[in-house]
Amino acid sequence: MPSLDLQLARHASALTFDSLTPHAIERAKVFLLDTLGVGIAGGSTPEIQPLLKAVRSWGEGAEVSVWGTNLKLPRGQAVLVNAYQIHCQEYDCLHEGAVLHAMATLLPVLLAEAQVKGGVTGKALLTALAAGVDIACTIGLASNLGLRFFRPATSGGFGAVAGLANLRGFDADTTLAAFGHQLAQVSGTMQAHTEGSVVLPLQIGLNARAALQSCDLAQAGFPSLQTPLTGKFGYLTMFETDWDLERAVVGLVGQRSKIADLSHKPYPSGRATHGGIEGVTVLREQAKFSMLDVAEITVIGPPLINHLVNRPPLQHPTPNYARLCMPFVLAKVLQHGVLDAMHFRGDALSDNQTYALACKVVMQVDDNPNPNALGPQVVRVRLTDGRVLEHRIEAMLASPARPLSEQARAIKFDRCWQLAAQPMGASQPLKDLIANLENCFDANDLMQHLAARP
Repeated sequence: MPSLDLQLARHASALTFDSLTPHAIERAKVFLLDTLGVGIAGGSTPEIQPLLKAVRSWGEGAEVSVWGTNLKLPRGQAVLVNAYQIHCQEYDCLHEGAVLHAMATLLPVLLAEAQVKGGVTGKALLTALAAGVDIACTIGLASNLGLRFFRPATSGGFGAVAGLANLRGFDADTTLAAFGHQLAQVSGTMQAHTEGSVVLPLQIGLNARAALQSCDLAQAGFPSLQTPLTGKFGYLTMFETDWDLERAVVGLVGQRSKIADLSHKPYPSGRATHGGIEGVTVLREQAKFSMLDVAEITVIGPPLINHLVNRPPLQHPTPNYARLCMPFVLAKVLQHGVLDAMHFRGDALSDNQTYALACKVVMQVDDNPNPNALGPQVVRVRLTDGRVLEHRIEAMLASPARPLSEQARAIKFDRCWQLAAQPMGASQPLKDLIANLENCFDANDLMQHLAARP
């Protein structure tokens, strides 16, 4: 029996377009478009400028486009920046069970390859997306513990390796070697999440760039490792510590593609805040209360919710802190009825009314034994007239059980398109191309639609 490490490598290298179901192909297109949208919007965040200043000092070249701009960088730098842009607003899709954003590390690597190499077909791109998401999520699902390291970066990096290995046509042994080189570079802890720092999305970028390097080393024949995931000092042993990869691999073989199990983010904030947002929105629609009527909001959920977004409101939070702060997020929803990316920029971060409302939000932990569970959640609103309203969320909006509508997806994408760093052309040609991607002869055609107007 081959090692579990090799079994994953075989799956990544052997996956073909013909093995994908129509549903998996459709979902791959949906999340491809969504990821491009949030990546374009991320390029207009204020923190992008010092990042660009740094990466430009690492070498010159004009190989790969930075989405939403007219800038081109050497492929490693461009991959890092594009991956950062995808996750920097907490707006990108995720796999809830694995607790990771597999597309953020994966897609920039694949599109960089398509732009540099040329001739990558739409079918090949869709297959590589499915392979990468399969591997990242399977590794994430193997964990029996909550987050210690930042899984979207760490496990996501192995997914990016798997996707690129599939795209390059690696055999299983070469793919396994690339996993070994990724272990040598894997990085990212939850400290950045705890502090609400933009180092968090930077970790996504660093691991995406590492995936390029890992595949280059393996392709060149540089010696590697045999059990980079399950070995005595392998990834799962050192980073997750309590894990069962065999169980997760059984769930991979013969099951539907993991890309069909991704969830959208309907709001530009940490996924763990979304139950609170939905609960407050539903209750206000039902009871017609105003923000002035609210005495207290209580959000009750699993330990993971508390771990990720139960942080005290600050009068002057940083953008990333605010996106990962349940009190801040619910205060903005009370004020505006919606949550927009611009609520985490400029003066909106220091609004006195937002702070006052945020101080009315408390969180409680339930007895859910699953350290990786995001639900169910209960939202309770106590009004100043003494009424207590309650809403329970079993499955969050935009999860596979409650998928986001086509209309809602379009509204989100169009808003992201508006937030590009530089004016963009019409988005419909990109949408049309992705809708018919399996018939595209060169996925590099996507890149011309991701650049700003000249």
